[in-house]
Amino acid sequence: MSEAKDQELRALQAALAAEHAAVYGYGVVGGRIGDGQRVEARTAYDAHRARRDALAREVKDLGGRPAAAAAGYALPFPVADAAAAVRLAAELEDRVAGVYSDLVRAAGGGRRVLAAEALREAAVRAVRWRGESVAFPGLAERAGTAPPAAAPTA
Repeated sequence: MSEAKDQELRALQAALAAEHAAVYGYGVVGGRIGDGQRVEARTAYDAHRARRDALAREVKDLGGRPAAAAAGYALPFPVADAAAAVRLAAELEDRVAGVYSDLVRAAGGGRRVLAAEALREAAVRAVRWRGESVAFPGLAERAGTAPPAAAPTA
């Protein structure tokens, strides 16, 4: 496999792992979010599931074995109420945007377009949850914050 294809496959796997974490995280969000935002949380959950499934197919198309979801994921902070659930949703979207930013850099052609679209969608959802935007969605180093990656737990 060429170096470019290898980088693209690694970026696809990272995006897939981030989508696995987002699906898990939105399960937590859904359990704590207020009734007024439940539909938005469900829509985001469904979007991440669809992206996860598409990424698994893309990994297979490049000859890779899709990364499996972890049994659980460490949350960046306790999620005890609806306000924390909203913060978690925004954080999940920021993290997903970051890996899609990496995929935009690594991919070409149609995959790059799809990665850019996914980055845009995550950035828009983050703005909706947070109520404000960041200067460079998906580029934490440019925004002045570098969110840590979600860590799987056994």
